[in-house]
Amino acid sequence: MPDRNAENGPTVADAEVAVARLTAMSSDLRGCVILAADGSALAASGELEPWERAAREVLAAADAAAGEPASHAHVGTEDGEVFAVRHRGFALIAASDRFALASLMLSDMRAVLRELARAPGAAPARDARAKAA
Repeated sequence: MPDRNAENGPTVADAEVAVARLTAMSSDLRGCVILAADGSALAASGELEPWERAAREVLAAADAAAGEPASHAHVGTEDGEVFAVRHRGFALIAASDRFALASLMLSDMRAVLRELARAPGAAPARDARAKAA
């Protein structure tokens, strides 16, 4: 995947740093992915394609349940939990161990996305991405 330039927002390297930051912040995290405004995966803790596909499905289900684009979602199962957060056109979807503290996980995810949105080059695209969120 080609790196995004400063005019189009944060780079893939910026997104990879954000994934690494969330991984370091959360001991319960199993994995995560960051999607751009167009739904393409910028970075993931594993292979991009499977994470991108799963993340799009999670967001589509959350949006359908809400009847509009969901700003965040949390799904708990017997096997683990899934969280999704949108901010300024970016989406961060994470899977965690069962019984992760939802408030802490969502707070950490929001912090990571806010930092990514402030990355060099993100400012020109903020207004357009905010509408897509």
